[in-house]
Amino acid sequence: MSLWEYANPVKFMALSGRVLPVVAVLSGLCLVVGLVWGFFFTPDDFRQGSTVKIIYLHVPAALMAINVWLMMLVTSLVWIIRRHHVSALAAKAAAPIGVVMTLIALITGAIWGQPMWGTWWAWDPRLTSFLILFLFYLGYIALWAAIEDNDSAADLTSILCLVGSVFALLSRYAVNFWNQGLHQGASLSLDKEKNVADVFYQPLLFCIAGFVLLFIALLLLRTRTEIRVRRTKSLLARERMA
Repeated sequence: MSLWEYANPVKFMALSGRVLPVVAVLSGLCLVVGLVWGFFFTPDDFRQGSTVKIIYLHVPAALMAINVWLMMLVTSLVWIIRRHHVSALAAKAAAPIGVVMTLIALITGAIWGQPMWGTWWAWDPRLTSFLILFLFYLGYIALWAAIEDNDSAADLTSILCLVGSVFALLSRYAVNFWNQGLHQGASLSLDKEKNVADVFYQPLLFCIAGFVLLFIALLLLRTRTEIRVRRTKSLLARERMA
């Protein structure tokens, strides 16, 4: 069985209809466990105090803000190369989710930064690249809304997605590029010494899993909606012609 079979809207709707409830339930369970464990059953940090607990929202949201855009990049490339409409609709469906994730990351970062840095905002390389990524998300959504022809909109937004991917990667690796930035290094690393302490690390993994599953559930739901909207418009157009 080929993965490309699910580029067929009928097969995608059938599969996603079965998967969506399972993913939604798993997402809810992971988020409840991770957030309750993290906010109520972990100690305050000896330097950051209770402010450290913002990582249970900030880190998963920041990871998803970047990775949602990279997912849009992949589906946009599939559209450009293979012209599968489901891939273009999946990219369109993912963008509003990415906006919310980026906004959560920016807001929670400001809440953490104010007591740690003494300011709500600093033109730190990672913060600035995240802000630019947020603007690219808004531009992507606006471009879809501004163009009536669906294929033309998919073509132009795919090009915009390719350009915006530079800032998605910049957001991820800005701290490595510019060591003078205020933003701390990654909370999760292959180097065990750079990771947060285990007492914070374990509930954080649940939160990250919950955010990933939540994104998948919302993506499936929104893509199914986009397919239904496309079908409805097509039927209405046929009725007008008849």
